[in-house]
Amino acid sequence: MKKILIAFAIFALALMPFGNAFANKGELIITNGAEPQGLDHAQISGVPEHRIFFSLFEGLISANPKDASPLPGVAESWTVSNGGKTYTFKLRKTTWSDGVPITAKTFVDSWLRLLAPETAARYAWFPAMFIKGAEDYNSKKGMKDVVSIRAIDDYTFQMDLVGPLPYVLGALIHYSFGIAPLHVIDKHGKDWTKPGNFVGNGPFVLEKWEPQKQLSAVPNPKYWDKDNVHLERVVYLPTDDNNTAYNMYLNKESDWATVIPLDQLSEAQLSDDYQSGPYLGTYYYVIQNEKKPFDDPRVRKALSMSINRKHIVEKITRKGESPALSMVPPMAGYTPSLGDAENVEKAKQLLADAGFPGGKGFPEFKILYNTNEAHKKIAEYVQQAWNENLGLKVTLMNQEWKTYLNTRRKGDFTVARAGWIGDYQDPNTFLDMFVSGAGMNGGKYSNSGFDNLIKKAASMEAGPARMAALQEAEKLFITDDQSVIPIYGYTSQNMINMNKWGGWYNNTMDWHPTKDIFMK
Repeated sequence: MKKILIAFAIFALALMPFGNAFANKGELIITNGAEPQGLDHAQISGVPEHRIFFSLFEGLISANPKDASPLPGVAESWTVSNGGKTYTFKLRKTTWSDGVPITAKTFVDSWLRLLAPETAARYAWFPAMFIKGAEDYNSKKGMKDVVSIRAIDDYTFQMDLVGPLPYVLGALIHYSFGIAPLHVIDKHGKDWTKPGNFVGNGPFVLEKWEPQKQLSAVPNPKYWDKDNVHLERVVYLPTDDNNTAYNMYLNKESDWATVIPLDQLSEAQLSDDYQSGPYLGTYYYVIQNEKKPFDDPRVRKALSMSINRKHIVEKITRKGESPALSMVPPMAGYTPSLGDAENVEKAKQLLADAGFPGGKGFPEFKILYNTNEAHKKIAEYVQQAWNENLGLKVTLMNQEWKTYLNTRRKGDFTVARAGWIGDYQDPNTFLDMFVSGAGMNGGKYSNSGFDNLIKKAASMEAGPARMAALQEAEKLFITDDQSVIPIYGYTSQNMINMNKWGGWYNNTMDWHPTKDIFMK
C-alpha cells in the first residue's frame, strides 16, 4: 500500500507542470488606445489605464464580468452599520506579488497617500466625495487623522462615509480606491512601476513595458484566486490611430480591438466579431465657465442650440448613439433634466441678447480635442455649425492623449471635447465631478445651489427623494446654466471573436476583466 501511495504521489508531481500549462492557455492581445499615462493608480485618469489596472491590481471589490456589478475582491465579506454610513470589510489573507502581506493598514496607508495634497492625485476628488473627512484632508483643511478610515486589526478594514451612499460598493471597483505597494515605492520612488521593480496584487503581474510599443503581463503566482486565471499572457498595444488598431485586428495581430474607425464601421458591423451595446457614458463639450464671454449662460445655450446632434450620430459617428441633451444618461428610477434642443433662430437671439448680434465682437476661440478621427470630424462639424449659424470664428487644436489630459486638467482651453464614462451605475457619477473646485471640474463651473443638492443627495438613502434631488441638481447644471454641451450617449464598440474567447460579456460599463477571459 505504501509503495502504491508513493507511486501515486510521484505520478501526481509529474503531472503538475502539465496541469499548470493547461490552466493558463492563450495570449490575449489588446489594441488599447493611447499609451497609458502610467501604472500608479494615483496618477491615472483614463479608460486605457483602467483596463490595465484590472489586470495588475485589485481593490476591496472586483467587477462581475457579466454586468459590472460588485463582487468580493481583497475583501471577502463586509457588513454595513450606522444607518448605511459605516462599512466593515473582512480581508483575505493575501500578499503582493513579492510575497509581502496585504493588510488593513495597506488600505489605510494607500488611501491616505492618494488623498495627500502633495501626491496631487488626478482622481483624489473621487474618494473625497465618499469618505468622511477625506475632502478636508485633500483640500488642506485638516490633517490625515480626520479621514475616517481605520485598521481594526490586520484583516479588518473600516470606513465611514459622508452619507448612506447606495452606490458605494460599485464605486469601490474604481482604481482610485486601489492600493499601492508602499514598501516598493519607498525603495524605488517613481521607478517602482518599471519592469523588474513592479509589484502588484492583481491576477497578472507586469512582464514588460516598452513605451509606445507594448505592455505585457503574465499570471501572478501570489494572487489569491490564481486557479481561476486562465490566460498565459495579456498584451496591451498602444495606438492613437483607429485605422492602425483596426487593421491589426483584421490582420490577426490582435485579439480584441477596443476601437473601430468610422470609415470601416459598416464593414465591421457585418462581422460576427462585432460587439456593441449600451454604454454608460456621455460625449460632451466642456466650456470654461469663468472665461468671458463664456461666463454668460446665454452664450453657452446659443452654442448648444446651434448643434444638430442627430446629424452627428447619423452622419458622422454612425454607431447607434443617442443624441443627448442631458449629462446623465437614462437610468432606472431617474429622469434626466434636459437642456434646450436645437433651435438656430433662438440661438441667434440669445447670442444677440448677450451682446454679439451675428457674432460681431465675439472673440475667436479654439476647440481642443485629443488625436482621434471621430473627435476631429465632430469638431469640424461643430466648427462649421458655429460659424454658419452664429457667425463665430473657431479654430481647431488637437493634442496627443497625455498632453490633452494635462491641458484639460490645467484648464488651459476655452472649449474642449470630453467624454465621461460612469465610474459606477448611478446618476451621481455624472454630476458630482462638477461641484465647485472639484478636480475634474475643468470648466470651473460653480453654483452653490448645485453643490448643496449634490451634498444633500449624498446624505439620503436610496429612493425617489434622492433621485429627485439629483434631478434638481442636473436642472441647475444643464437646463438653467448649460455648463457643458452634451452631444450623445455612447455605445460600446469592440471586435473580438467569441467563438475563440470566453468570459467576455457586453455590459453597460464596457468592463471586461482579463482575469475572467479564457481561450476556448
